Amino acid sequence: MVKVLDRLLLLLFSGIIFIASVVLLFLAFGLIPLIAAENFVHDIYYDMDTAVIFIPVTIAVFLISIRFLYLAVRRGKSDVPSIDQRTDFGDIRISLDTVENLALKAAGRTRGVKDLRSRVKVNQAGLEFVIRVIVDGESSIPALTEEIQGNVKNHIEDITGIPVAHVTVFVANIQQSSPTFKSRVE
Repeated sequence: MVKVLDRLLLLLFSGIIFIASVVLLFLAFGLIPLIAAENFVHDIYYDMDTAVIFIPVTIAVFLISIRFLYLAVRRGKSDVPSIDQRTDFGDIRISLDTVENLALKAAGRTRGVKDLRSRVKVNQAGLEFVIRVIVDGESSIPALTEEIQGNVKNHIEDITGIPVAHVTVFVANIQQSSPTFKSRVE
């Protein structure tokens, strides 16, 4: 829907620019008399009927111009951060979101982990992960973090073939287990 609207706006904008260019060319070559141009500018200033038409059209062209300026400078879908690899058969692009989700999947397999968040950075040595976890508080935290680091490193390297340089695990909290009470109905 948005692409159709943008195409329609582009068609409208191009038509307006085409008409304005033709009028300016006619003015430059003297095909439109100077008195007619002066009368039009005079009507914009002093005739309310002309101004009521001219002002909204000018505002619409201005807003369409801002929309196209935004479309020109925004990051497109092809600019999604990714890891690029070249093979004998062609190029491979893996998005960083995919790699983050793989890390979450690998870390989530560890017993004692309750909540996960992941960040990935790419550098010359390989991938660097920061995994933020909330644990259950019943397992050894050093053993748990080592297991998470190993799981993430092995899973990412096996699935993507990209070396993992560093996996940092940040234990943010422990999950408070709520006491279980049996209620009696009287």
